[in-house]
Amino acid sequence: MSQAGGLDPAQPVDPAQPLDHDDPAVQPPNVAVTFLKERVYATFTGLAIVLTLYNGADHHSAAYAFEILSMGVLAVILAGFASDGIAHLSVHRHFPRGNEIRTLLRIAGHALETLVVPIGLIVAAWIGILELDTALLIAGFVYIGTLGLTGWLAVRNAEVTWWQKLAALITLVVIGLIVLSVQVFAHSH
Repeated sequence: MSQAGGLDPAQPVDPAQPLDHDDPAVQPPNVAVTFLKERVYATFTGLAIVLTLYNGADHHSAAYAFEILSMGVLAVILAGFASDGIAHLSVHRHFPRGNEIRTLLRIAGHALETLVVPIGLIVAAWIGILELDTALLIAGFVYIGTLGLTGWLAVRNAEVTWWQKLAALITLVVIGLIVLSVQVFAHSH
């Protein structure tokens, strides 16, 4: 580790060694990629579910929306956890253990954070503070904002020109819209 608390690119990274911080920005590159990947998967899943629920908000209760959103995002996080465990077994030829399993659990925990505000909004609708369609609409904007922020954080320190960063962000948005369209279509049938 460098003195500033970040990673020293000249030093090899041992993913089994504990890190000083839980922040994905100071994780080894392979772990930071997994943090980002799982957060993006959970965000896209949550957004697709929220938009699908919003399209039928007059047919659903807040309790139903709570259940569907929490179970849908939890399912994609568990799938990510399982795929990371299988990938670890394939690459390292042993099951994750010790710090490895703790890292996988932290990654899953960070992805669960994508539920906090949307579930809070749905609970507000459940107890009568908001209408369900308003809560789902705000949750959709929260997810879209999360995707935009994640994309910006992904490209902001890239060693490319400003227009290449812009092109990367536009590409992320276009891909995101395509993925979102497919997910909403799949969830609405």
